[in-house]
Amino acid sequence: MFKWLMGRGANARDVARTAARIPPEAWRGLLERHPFLRGLSPAETEALQQRTAWLLASKSFAGAAGLAVTDEIMLAIAVQAALPVLGLDPALYEGWREIIVYPGGFRIPRQDMDEAGVVHEYVQDASGEAWDGGPVILSWEDVGRSDGAMNVVIHEFAHKLDLQAGEADGMPWLGRHPALSARQWRRVLDESYARFVDAVDAVEAAIPRDVDPEGPEADAWYAALPLDPYAATDEAEFFAVSSEAFFVDPEPLATALPDWYGLLRSYYRQDPLLRLRASGLPAPGGTDDS
Repeated sequence: MFKWLMGRGANARDVARTAARIPPEAWRGLLERHPFLRGLSPAETEALQQRTAWLLASKSFAGAAGLAVTDEIMLAIAVQAALPVLGLDPALYEGWREIIVYPGGFRIPRQDMDEAGVVHEYVQDASGEAWDGGPVILSWEDVGRSDGAMNVVIHEFAHKLDLQAGEADGMPWLGRHPALSARQWRRVLDESYARFVDAVDAVEAAIPRDVDPEGPEADAWYAALPLDPYAATDEAEFFAVSSEAFFVDPEPLATALPDWYGLLRSYYRQDPLLRLRASGLPAPGGTDDS
């Protein structure tokens, strides 16, 4: 259905034609399947559909490792990627073209240099990756996974927003946010990131020595954190993981790091916590089968 548009640049006619070709039953199913989309107003839902159509019209999708990319796959990815730019210009996703989808997790070769200057090469398991100026790579299995506040699509597209300002460092381009300054962003980011790293350190120190801190037995300790501990990796991952939580399960983040939540609210021009509370819906936490 959408493949006739793949590889073309999006214009108003492309977007309008794509929006008209989204089956109403498929659209309603997506909104029901993702609890974090259920609290949208009619106007927001219409805007989300337009952003989704823009993504479908402007990006090409390619399957990897034998995956056949279907309309279902493209639509499911596009609607989740559209949510962060619901209040922003979708042109923030320009400058690259391709979304590559694996059937499941994939492996990425890495290089790290230690403090002595020695380069270490290794292979890392991944469910998503965003390349600077290149594609977004996703695991289809993880796109549909229901696991707390985690959302691999929002995570990788948040990295794309971060990269619009240059190097991924947790501070996206603020050019169309006159009320936000780079100094304010950096101050709140640094303070919030430091608080979160301290919280992770405290949790890890509290885990008994006979419990593997990277095993499922440690989940009960990490559950006290407002974000997945991966957010403590660096400021770029802190922004991406925070963006997942902001949209999918915002209350722990807003409670633990209110200044950071407020900054994200101003940047994204959305308040998911207020939206979900007003809807009367239960707290989200990914997707479900209802």
